[in-house]
Amino acid sequence: MFVLVLIGMPVLEVFVFVEVGRAIGWLLAVVLLLGSSLLGVRLMRIQGRAAINRVSLAVAERRAPARAAIDGALGFLGGVLLVLPGFVSDGLGALLVFAPTRALARRWISRHYAGRAMRFVASTGRFAAGGVRGRPADVESTAVEEDPEQLSSG
Repeated sequence: MFVLVLIGMPVLEVFVFVEVGRAIGWLLAVVLLLGSSLLGVRLMRIQGRAAINRVSLAVAERRAPARAAIDGALGFLGGVLLVLPGFVSDGLGALLVFAPTRALARRWISRHYAGRAMRFVASTGRFAAGGVRGRPADVESTAVEEDPEQLSSG
């Protein structure tokens, strides 16, 4: 699937660019792409700072920062997609920059990947350093008598 997207996305971007260039003119199409890239750079800065602030606020209020982190990552991804040249990536980036559509994407990601993440954590947790450990083994094999009278008379 990844290879298909890796090959298909540039082909789709070129096709859409040619069609937009025919419809509005090549110069205007290039200006729109450059303008969206400049806007994307600016939005990456804004979204990145806002994401850090939201995560910091969630941690300071002792709330789980997962929602703020996913929201910030999606906003930043929207800015990155705007920087990439192409009208399709610009459209996807614009959708991720707007809060309502970003919330929909966050909900979809949470529902789709929450179970997978929990299974991954559960399966790797027992192998992690500092995980659940049993009692330490008695390496010297020492025995202790519990009858104090026997110890003192000996």
